Amino acid sequence: MAWQIAALIVVALLLVWLAASFKVLQEYERGVAFRFGRLGPVRDPGVQMVFPGLDKMVRVDLRIVTLTIPPQDVITKDNVPARVNAVVLFQVTDPVRSVMAVENHAIATSQMSQTTLRSVVGRADLDTLLAHRADLNEDLARNINAQTEPWGVQVKVVEIKDVEIPQAMQRAMAREAEAERDRRAKIINAHGELQASEELGQAAEILSRNPASLQLRYLQTLLELGADQKSTVVFPLPMDILGPFLNGKVTQQVAQPSAAPPGADTVPLPDPAGAAAAFAAAVAAAAAQTTEVSS
Repeated sequence: MAWQIAALIVVALLLVWLAASFKVLQEYERGVAFRFGRLGPVRDPGVQMVFPGLDKMVRVDLRIVTLTIPPQDVITKDNVPARVNAVVLFQVTDPVRSVMAVENHAIATSQMSQTTLRSVVGRADLDTLLAHRADLNEDLARNINAQTEPWGVQVKVVEIKDVEIPQAMQRAMAREAEAERDRRAKIINAHGELQASEELGQAAEILSRNPASLQLRYLQTLLELGADQKSTVVFPLPMDILGPFLNGKVTQQVAQPSAAPPGADTVPLPDPAGAAAAFAAAVAAAAAQTTEVSS
């Protein structure tokens, strides 16, 4: 009777042992099995027999893993302190090497990513870090992948998430950007003045071919100003016209009395001040008449 109870106990333990030997691997998992410490074949997805006490199986996830690199204090090439963090996407391509070559491939990839991030960012200046992140991301992925490939880990993507710089540097960059915008505005204004001067030069050349066109332009300007009754009309006159009258210098060829023939009539010179006043009065009357007609 005793031996029957013992047999039942043995059978029950055997059944429990066999039941515990059934392991299920998901489609995205692979199993690296060891029997008596010796490496066995890689287990595929599905039901697998792993005998307790004899076998040991390590599950390896083949999905892409997202790894966040904590903020790293770095100094750029132009001696600017910054805090940089990034994200790394990696995937196990060889389950055997990921178990046999490194103790924990996730921790090892994280540590290698942090050191590589500090090294790559330290070789770049601040402008490159802010404006050319794509090149830095490719450089980071290439360097990290070169270190993790012997472990059976492939780095898919490395992206720099955020760059923090001191407040003083931010204010300096803001002033630099404002100065750059002012410089561009002044250049655009100078180009506009240059183009306007060229157009005015061409217009002056065209008007100089016919003096009557300049007078028509004056009259057109008076007509436009006369549309508003409250406006004060200032009629411009060239100084080269009024100069001889205001200065009392009238160039006129007059025969000398000694050389004049007997009985010749002498023509008196006009009064310069009177001629200038008469000319100014005529111009004012013409301007007033033009204003009344336009109103």
